[in-house]
Amino acid sequence: MAEAADIQGTGPSPARRWLRRTITVAVGAPLLAGLLQAPAATTRASAAEDATGSKTVDVSLDTLAPSAPVEGDTVTVTGTVTNRSKKTVTDATVELSVGPRMTSRSEIERVAGRTGYRGDSDPAPLQDTPEIKIPRLGAGLSADFSLSVPVSELGLDEAGVYQLGVSLTGQTSDRRYDRVLGIERTFVPYQPEATEKKTQLTYLWPLISSAHVSAETATDDQQTPVFEDDALATELKPGGRLDQLVSLGKDLPVTWVVDPDLLASVDAMANGYQVKDGTLHVPGKNQAVAEAWLGALEKAVQGHKVVALPFADPDVASLAHRGKDVPGSLGHLQSATALAGTTVETVLHVQPSTDFAWPANGAVDPSILAVATSAGADKVIARSDSVRDDLSYTPTAARPFGDGSTTAVVSDALLSTAFEGDMVRTENSTLAVQEFLAQSLAITLEQPEDQRSIVVAPQRVPSISQAQTMATALRGLSAKRWSQPSDLLAAAAAKPDPDASTTVPSSSRYPKKLRDSELPVQAFRDMKTTRDELDDFKVILTAQDRVVTPFGNAISREMSTSWRGQARAAALYRINVLEYLQTLTEGVQLVDKSDLTLSGRSATIPVTVQNKLLQDVHLVLRLTSDNKHRLKLNGDGVAELPVKISGGHSQSVKFTASANVNGQVPMTAQLYTEDGTPYGQPMTFTVKVSEITATVMLVIAGGVLLLVLAGVRMYSQRKRVAARNAAAEAAAGPEETDPEPGADAEADTAPEAAEAPSEEPDADEPEQPSDLTPDTGPESGGPSGPGEKVDR
Repeated sequence: MAEAADIQGTGPSPARRWLRRTITVAVGAPLLAGLLQAPAATTRASAAEDATGSKTVDVSLDTLAPSAPVEGDTVTVTGTVTNRSKKTVTDATVELSVGPRMTSRSEIERVAGRTGYRGDSDPAPLQDTPEIKIPRLGAGLSADFSLSVPVSELGLDEAGVYQLGVSLTGQTSDRRYDRVLGIERTFVPYQPEATEKKTQLTYLWPLISSAHVSAETATDDQQTPVFEDDALATELKPGGRLDQLVSLGKDLPVTWVVDPDLLASVDAMANGYQVKDGTLHVPGKNQAVAEAWLGALEKAVQGHKVVALPFADPDVASLAHRGKDVPGSLGHLQSATALAGTTVETVLHVQPSTDFAWPANGAVDPSILAVATSAGADKVIARSDSVRDDLSYTPTAARPFGDGSTTAVVSDALLSTAFEGDMVRTENSTLAVQEFLAQSLAITLEQPEDQRSIVVAPQRVPSISQAQTMATALRGLSAKRWSQPSDLLAAAAAKPDPDASTTVPSSSRYPKKLRDSELPVQAFRDMKTTRDELDDFKVILTAQDRVVTPFGNAISREMSTSWRGQARAAALYRINVLEYLQTLTEGVQLVDKSDLTLSGRSATIPVTVQNKLLQDVHLVLRLTSDNKHRLKLNGDGVAELPVKISGGHSQSVKFTASANVNGQVPMTAQLYTEDGTPYGQPMTFTVKVSEITATVMLVIAGGVLLLVLAGVRMYSQRKRVAARNAAAEAAAGPEETDPEPGADAEADTAPEAAEAPSEEPDADEPEQPSDLTPDTGPESGGPSGPGEKVDR
């Protein structure tokens, strides 16, 4: 540790000075030789400890400003030192150190990964610069520091990247000698004058979220969408993740990469929405929030390039590895791509580019490339840890891929992953920004005579702290001394480096971790089941868009890249979509019937179809007799009738049947679409045929005839009684009138004639009630025609 102290410029300790004097006076003395062995052993042990990294004290760097200094600036570093040991630290000093100019990107990466002090590589503290004295730091305690040094005193000889170290040197209660107890390293990118050939840097700004909209819609005419939850509103509110992305991105030179589903979802919120609350749907309360966010985004993207991913950001890698062999999956990717442009243009009123595919983490292989281009994309955003260039420098991002029909835009892996960690801690954010700036300068200095185009494709869904750190890094490039902003379309059109790799990585090189997080094959089978049921359902509808559009979008969401790492939530979403579709399809069904009894040779059999939907449906109802020899339908064993049922109504369809033999006949009713596809479950019931014989018919006819004759007789009798009464009244006449001659004789005989029974039967009256008459009268009570039935 004394050797380390010398290197750091703190001067030898009193013990060491005493040791040197002793060696000078009594070299070779056995006793003194023995005394020398113990301190030497201690020194070697301390050096070995330091070589492995001193971590007694944690040194945290909170700020470094300016992040890319020039001549005349003063670099200020602030932070905190924390004693992580159980021993008290005494006589401590916080100092700055600046290392030599770094010569490669790989060297920057190695230094960034180091922890603890390394006496063989860490530079000595700066001489004649400010330092912070900390006399005592108890176990677990912290102390803040702030160091400011003019750039002229940092020893920056020429343009390049330099290591900047902040270390704490001190003693502990168990080891009373100075040594480095903690250190933190970062980088100072130094480019005092603008380079002649600046690197064209394209930074993608992703505006992507997870799926929030269900397949359900309200029953109103507007089809108000139903959200699974109201979590999207939290992201949209002031200070939320999506709000921060818009607020930060509007002032940055970025290319917006947008998921159209996010825009469609927020637009739906702005126009009124509902949210699931158990089994109920409650009105959403964040319309104003959604409307304000859309307005801010529309202003933010003006003057910027906008790239629209396929609707709902489908996971092309999962589709290529797990789903391409499931029928219909690739076709749905094509429809998602077609929907992307119109959605963005409708909501944001800008014309987006839709010919880019972005596989997860930029990892590609031949199958991913084939699937991505099958949907119409001719450009793929890859990453350099997948497409590796065996070069000593960083080549231009764009290059022809495979057979040359596709352009690969290969983003830089180190820059793209710079902000994936926990950026909530100020130290992590500061270190990430400085390393990002250092790497970007190192790229320019690799070949300062050649201008190259570099693309940065960060994580798809950056957190608030990550987005803020990304913005800080981009502001650090605002001076444009070694880079200048570009956009993705220009990057894709840049002249390729002839030495850059154009070979598509093999499937064996695809990362296992990414493959394990892909959607399973069963997910694509579930999507196919939903698509098939939707295809069967939509053909019966008169307003197909009310169902096809929300379910088609829901299937796209089932394929989203956002489900990686959320297998359970993805499966639950797929189940909910399918179950709701099945609920709708079951809204059109046959109403169960009880068994029927058919009396007579012919009758009508009614079958009722119910429509619980809000729109009319067209179907074909087929009724089948399992024994057409006993009971026929329209002269055969099968009969079909078209059915059109209004929304919210039921309709009874009647089939003509004819019976030949008594007995029971099983019947089957089945709905079909107009193209002959069975719809729903069949319904079965039994018809009991009870045929009426000729003898029974004659008996019934005779009984009816007797009833008719009895009625005729009663009518005739009433008529004769009425005639007699009329004659009697006429014969009585007025008393004062003299009768005509001969009238007395007639009057005398009239009463007798009226009372005497007729000797001959009346010609119009049958002698017996069973005798037939030539006319039954206009109100015949004869049997009604065939077709009677009993529905039990």
